[in-house]
Amino acid sequence: MKIVSYNVNGIRAAIKKGFLSWLRAVGPDVVCLQEIKAMEGQLDLSLFQEAGYGHNYWYSAQKKGYSGVALLCKKKPDTVVYGTGMDYMDAEGRNIRADFGDVSVMSMYLPSGTNLARLDLKLQYMADFQKYADELRKTHPNLIVLGDYNICHQARDIHDPVRNKNVSGFLPVERQWMDRFLGSGFVDSFREFNQDPDHYTWWSYRANARNNNKGWRLDYGMVNETLRDRIVRSVILSEAKHSDHCPILLEIDG
Repeated sequence: MKIVSYNVNGIRAAIKKGFLSWLRAVGPDVVCLQEIKAMEGQLDLSLFQEAGYGHNYWYSAQKKGYSGVALLCKKKPDTVVYGTGMDYMDAEGRNIRADFGDVSVMSMYLPSGTNLARLDLKLQYMADFQKYADELRKTHPNLIVLGDYNICHQARDIHDPVRNKNVSGFLPVERQWMDRFLGSGFVDSFREFNQDPDHYTWWSYRANARNNNKGWRLDYGMVNETLRDRIVRSVILSEAKHSDHCPILLEIDG
């Protein structure tokens, strides 16, 4: 199973930048999208069907033009679950999950902490999501949570750890949560294959940041420990330029 996760920063804008042609060329089995910024009714779903994704599932935020996640699937999932059942998360369209046999794939868009109020919500979301994931794995142990976590885990995941130490996305409290999340039984699949610094998935539009590779690694394919031996590949697809993020690709055996 080949899975791509991509914060598209607006699916309609990404399509205009060639997203669908790129998708056909890469050809993953499942695509996890974040920050779709659209309602299903605003999209021409035939475009996704023509690209090979006849089974597509959209979970938009209640606020138009904001947040939202989706799944594009070549094969029909056994089950699709919209949201977590926690109202404040679900109002912003931040989680959608599909089950394929013994593997569960979730697209997640964790909030950013752009101000104190949003940081408080982000921290609440992080704590509540940890509890949710712990419970979910009791019945769906082979869980993969892909998406934009809006956190750089370690200093090697951000281009300037010193000057960003007090910036949301690299705060000690956020990084400690990531430590606990991994400690609860998740594996950062990219780090199973690559320990080097300077691999990023998001760049500011300012100051030519992407060309200078002054970025942040915010997007992760987190795999439950039960699937560690089935991880075939986990890479960052930095050549894709339809967004201020780039996609990540995870391949699971079986």
